[in-house]
Amino acid sequence: MASISNDPNGRRRILFVGADGKRKPIRLGKVSQRHAESVKVKVEDLVSASITGHAPADETTRWLVGLDDVLHTKLARVGLTKPRGAAALGTFTREYIDNRSDIKERTRINLDRARTYLLGFFDANRPLRDISAGDAEDFRLHLIREGKAENTVRRAMGRARQFLTAAMKRGLVQSNPFDGIATTVKVDVERFHFVSREDAAKVIHACPDAEWRLIFALARYGGLRCPSEVLALTWGDIDWERSRIRVPSPKTERHEGKASRVIPLFPELRPCLLEVFEAAEDGTEYVITRYHSTNANLRTQLHRIIRKAGLEPWPKVFQNLRSTRETELAEQFPIHVVCKWIGNSQPVAAKHYLQLTDEHFERAISGGAPAGAEAAQNAAQKAHETAGNDEKAVPVAEPESAETSSGFESYPESSGYFTDEKMPCTGLEPVTR
Repeated sequence: MASISNDPNGRRRILFVGADGKRKPIRLGKVSQRHAESVKVKVEDLVSASITGHAPADETTRWLVGLDDVLHTKLARVGLTKPRGAAALGTFTREYIDNRSDIKERTRINLDRARTYLLGFFDANRPLRDISAGDAEDFRLHLIREGKAENTVRRAMGRARQFLTAAMKRGLVQSNPFDGIATTVKVDVERFHFVSREDAAKVIHACPDAEWRLIFALARYGGLRCPSEVLALTWGDIDWERSRIRVPSPKTERHEGKASRVIPLFPELRPCLLEVFEAAEDGTEYVITRYHSTNANLRTQLHRIIRKAGLEPWPKVFQNLRSTRETELAEQFPIHVVCKWIGNSQPVAAKHYLQLTDEHFERAISGGAPAGAEAAQNAAQKAHETAGNDEKAVPVAEPESAETSSGFESYPESSGYFTDEKMPCTGLEPVTR
């Protein structure tokens, strides 16, 4: 709590205990009691924010932004805000990124890239409050002149706006010069690509080892995000008995109920999983071990593998695989079920994943119906039988019941099969090893 005191000459001051436990004064001078009480309330909120590490209330932030330099400087001296003169672009953005302990490494890299773009145009010592809306527009045009793609420019502008929004919350700037500039990433249909099962079989055959065959299969036939979800998968996530896979999702784990999802152990995945399982050492935790290092550049390696298969790499090598699988599954299952398995929403699926393929045109012209699950399973089995890079193929385990051989089309939604319920602790490994 803060308190107000007066000296014999009628000058008022506010006393408070800071986050460091020390008692500190803010001298207001000859002001009215009402004004002093108003400042006291704001000081208490700033002290609370400094102790908890949270941003002050919006009303306090707006008050701080509108303060005259004299009082703002007094608050800065006692550590309740940062000096306006010290809020330089380079220093602030560096501290902002370093203090964000709640973000993932990929997000940190993206923020660092945006900071590099900013400092490539603005001087690092440029005060944040001196950046105008015109400067923001000039920065956007600068990125375009440098040949950056439109979506790259939009992402950079969005992160620049994020920096300045944080500065506003700290009372360092009165407005955000990047507001009003387009930051939403546009869908580039030119980068869509449907990876056919025939091409997928060629790539699997060109993979250097069993783990790479599984990495590719998990992305193409499981719809997993790569590398994040593929590398996070453990053997404990494989429910062989119920033919299901729990997919950990590092990208969405911060959202309630989105830390993981459950997908079928699709027939196309089983032989690749069994091949890696049989070769794994006892006690191995992660499904993918040889390429588990974060330094492994899977995208570059996949480019080489695709070329070895006699194909040209498609625009977004891993995302196109997820997109292909979601498009394929949407032909056989209700879209809400498919989105549960892929781990996205229906609007996102419609905008960024579902593709219009040549097969759609061919079926429309011929009046044919979509291929059934049985045909898809046969095609997948044939593709895997031809894969192996001259190694002996691992046989697919014989199904114990109709559950593991039906392609999952026989399970009604009301049975609970399509829910993300937790798996039991038993039955997570094959009967024999």
